[in-house]
Amino acid sequence: MQKLLLLGAEAIAQGAIDAGITGIYAYPGTPSTEITEYVQNSSEAKEKNIRSAWSANEKTAMEAALGMSYAGKRAMVCMKHVGLNVAADAFVNSAITGANGGLIVVAADDPSMHSSQNEQDSRFFGKFAMIPILEPSNQQEAYDMVQYGFEISEKYSIPVLMRITTRLAHSRSGIERKFSLGQNSLNLPENKRQFVLLPAIARKRYKLLLKNQVLFEKESEESGYNKYFEADDKSLGIITSGIAYNYLMENYPDRKLPFPVLKLTQCPLPRKLIEKFYNECDTLLVLEDGAPVIEDMLKGFLNIGKEINGRLDGSIPRDGELNPNIIANALGIKESYGNDAPEIVAPRPPSLCKGCGHIDMYNSLIEALKPYSEGRVFSDIGCYTLGALPPFNAINSCVDMGASITMAVGAASAGLSPAVAVIGDSTFTHSGITGLLDAINDGANVTVIISDNSTTAMTGGQDSSGTDKIENICKGLGVSEEHLRVMIPLPKNHEENVRVMKEELEYDGVSVIIPQRDCIHTYKRKIKRIK
Repeated sequence: MQKLLLLGAEAIAQGAIDAGITGIYAYPGTPSTEITEYVQNSSEAKEKNIRSAWSANEKTAMEAALGMSYAGKRAMVCMKHVGLNVAADAFVNSAITGANGGLIVVAADDPSMHSSQNEQDSRFFGKFAMIPILEPSNQQEAYDMVQYGFEISEKYSIPVLMRITTRLAHSRSGIERKFSLGQNSLNLPENKRQFVLLPAIARKRYKLLLKNQVLFEKESEESGYNKYFEADDKSLGIITSGIAYNYLMENYPDRKLPFPVLKLTQCPLPRKLIEKFYNECDTLLVLEDGAPVIEDMLKGFLNIGKEINGRLDGSIPRDGELNPNIIANALGIKESYGNDAPEIVAPRPPSLCKGCGHIDMYNSLIEALKPYSEGRVFSDIGCYTLGALPPFNAINSCVDMGASITMAVGAASAGLSPAVAVIGDSTFTHSGITGLLDAINDGANVTVIISDNSTTAMTGGQDSSGTDKIENICKGLGVSEEHLRVMIPLPKNHEENVRVMKEELEYDGVSVIIPQRDCIHTYKRKIKRIK
């Protein structure tokens, strides 16, 4: 079969194409974005008519993928770890409804928070939902596990969670294509009430989920992806998961480890295999990229005297991503991975691009707010979050997608006036619309600035669900046309824009200002498409 050089994210995408998916659903979020982009740019996916447009948010993506599974087709839904919070309602309930066509949920976690608000570990969600979890350790496994995941999903009529982390998603390696399957035929569930979660039905479905836990564990026990590597010195046993296995092996270029290794890439944990490993080794060291999920579970059913070391006892730092040097320190061997940056290399914080419309929006807002005290601008997730940094120092919050408007509503109810929300067009359609509806229903004294650059710029310029729709959405929600203002954020319009902002800051009620100008990086692409 064909050999390709792919990112881990791209290997998953190719695996999905080769496994016969009919649709992929996602909202852009680093480090998961490249999975969907790869399918969108694949000529093979186009020939197979694989659905790959961006969804408005992760919840709608999860629900649409579940609908495709209901129809008997294979579907994949992709998101970053915090996106799984947005999709959680549908995700957790999908474990109760089960799947019909194969359904894989890919969650890309971001240890060290390279581009995220937290370090949460998606395996907790998989464990909470009680569904099988796959965690590939390299790009080839990422490719192979897609087909394997669909097989498990269809065998047990259950969604499968595939968890990856930033370094696997964004590092490149050779993979061999091993299969090429056609798409499933349309085939509705035999049980037409399977997806109807009325309490009487849901209780039966939940009992089935509990009953199947034994079968899921049996799959893990027999899985070729969970491997025990023998060694003579059993004073220490090393348990790894996902990319942690690669980090371990980088400390042993000859691939000859003195200690036995248990590589776990599938959950529920294979209890019998782990107990065998535990009984044969004097002490255990658990290596996992992210939270101490496996370590915590091991201490739950193996804590009978032997030491189990890892993130919980400080043998591995509790925060940040794993790397070969951290493992070297834990094993008492010399660090050999990478070099410190020379002193001449100064850290460069991110900044808005030259010519970005957000710059002119902030310049106008800062001047309009001069008569007021500081600390009244609530912002959101997007390029404009960089308004928190010099030279602007213009925003006072960034919590989660859509929180800017609702936090401004809460602050206004507490007596803060004016209270300002800054949100982008893509984030607004992702999860800001409902916040604006709350503001209108509350009659809140807030000024909402929807900085519209007609794209999802922060993740690379993907299509925005709100392009050419923002004004009409606001009107439809009930924003007064008199206080729905559109402006062009350019230096030549600065004085006029400041005047408009001052007027709306003084207004006692809900007002919306839409600074509207294409992202400078995606504008050229837009022109090419038009031509």
